[in-house]
Amino acid sequence: MQIILLEKVLNVGNLGDIVRVKDGYARNYLIPNKMARRATAAALAEFEARRAEMEQLAADKLAKAQAASEKLAGLTLTLVQKAGVDGRLFGSVTSADVADALAKQGFEVSKAQIRFPAGHVKTTGEHPVSVALHTDVVSDIKLLVQAEAL
Repeated sequence: MQIILLEKVLNVGNLGDIVRVKDGYARNYLIPNKMARRATAAALAEFEARRAEMEQLAADKLAKAQAASEKLAGLTLTLVQKAGVDGRLFGSVTSADVADALAKQGFEVSKAQIRFPAGHVKTTGEHPVSVALHTDVVSDIKLLVQAEAL
């Protein structure tokens, strides 16, 4: 299916690109999330009329993400979890745990934006975590996992 991208989509294209993607990806993800529209003549004309406005909105989103990234840079987040004597956690630290801890510190991020480069955290200690605030803006933070005192 041919679509017009209404925002930058990772591994697909940039704002305004007319690309061909699989029908299911377009119908089930891109179009319902207002990331794309079918590439019809009417949609192309409407897009061209609103192009400057959409580019300005995209630039504002990027600037907002970069400002948040500067605040996040170098942040060390501390979480306390139940752990065994050898430092292994009973369970693991999930992206939802990290998103909740960041929300308590005033950062609005969803769990889908949290990335663990080395896989899920299952031990105590210091671990790197990436926060993808925008397709072009990724901020690295440190996660310090401590064992809960019994």
